[in-house]
Amino acid sequence: MPGDDGNAARIAQDARQALEICNACRYCDGYCAVFRALRSRRELSAADLSFLSNLCHNCRACYHACQYAPPHPFDVNIPKSLSLVRQRTYRDHAWPALPGGRVRHTGRFAMAVTLSMVAVLSVPALLWLPPEQVLGRHSGAGAFYRVLPWSLIAGLAGLTLLWSLLSVGFSVAAFWRSMGPVPPGAATGPALRDALWDIASLRNLGGGGVGCNDRDDRFSQARRRFHHALSYGFALCFAATAVATVYDHVLGWQAPYPVFSLPVLLGSLGGAGMMAGTAGLAWLKRHADPGPVAAELLGADLALLAQLFLIATSGFALLALRETAAMGPLLLIHLGVVLGFFATLPCGKFLHAPFRAAALLRWALERQEQRRKEPPSP
Repeated sequence: MPGDDGNAARIAQDARQALEICNACRYCDGYCAVFRALRSRRELSAADLSFLSNLCHNCRACYHACQYAPPHPFDVNIPKSLSLVRQRTYRDHAWPALPGGRVRHTGRFAMAVTLSMVAVLSVPALLWLPPEQVLGRHSGAGAFYRVLPWSLIAGLAGLTLLWSLLSVGFSVAAFWRSMGPVPPGAATGPALRDALWDIASLRNLGGGGVGCNDRDDRFSQARRRFHHALSYGFALCFAATAVATVYDHVLGWQAPYPVFSLPVLLGSLGGAGMMAGTAGLAWLKRHADPGPVAAELLGADLALLAQLFLIATSGFALLALRETAAMGPLLLIHLGVVLGFFATLPCGKFLHAPFRAAALLRWALERQEQRRKEPPSP
């Protein structure tokens, strides 16, 4: 659409002008990787903007430190400008490239898909399956599969997740190619190690170590801690699913598992982390300083947090009430929310994780190249 192209050009130009001012000023060089990567770029191409926008963790320290931030006539607002460019990179590299990209990357679309998945599973089951199958009490090994057969649960979840991972993989590959060739001579192994540490520690989400500026110019580590709780909670839930898969397919032990079994313990710890992380991040977003925030993107952020919170809470409800008549409806709700999350992975805010990981790896490779070119110490 011509109007959409014009808006994209304006977003890119605003970000380019702001970063050129930053490159001349360099007051914020110590805050994060964005400014260190910016130093080696005198002219900013579209690929540079995509790379830098995904390297940005949106800590907002630069906004409060900047003498050219609003209301200065230069109107430098790096967090907001890079957020808009970053959102555009998700759409530009989406695979497959389908019409309606603007709509598919909104929070309303993500929540509509999630609620639709819950309805598509729940309504037919309640209408067509025997009441004693959906609303009856089931206990012991294989209880879940007496509500819905294993083949249906595994088939729906597996196909949805497989398609989404394929789509995300192609999207990230397209983004990686758009950043240009890998710096020649860069050591891939050390760069991968550095990138993994940056991802795991979230060290760029901290304003150079003192914390983020969420509500005002005061520093805080709250957003980093909540993000860690969510990320590691999600990883523990994934580990719980992996262990349960081994139990079922290798050892022949069918779910549901005892409360003190490894899958339940991992899932409970992970779910608690996800609930704490999503609730904390949502609170911070609702009370954030509006200056450096791209308000039009807030819906997608909150939709992802809502999806993850619903996955965790419905999982806990299913665990607590799995031996009651509520187990069947709760299983349908939990599975529907999970499927909705899987289905929106290629177009939701979750894309920021693999795109940022790719940008961090590219930055680690650039650092390796810079170190190689440095003259030896006398």
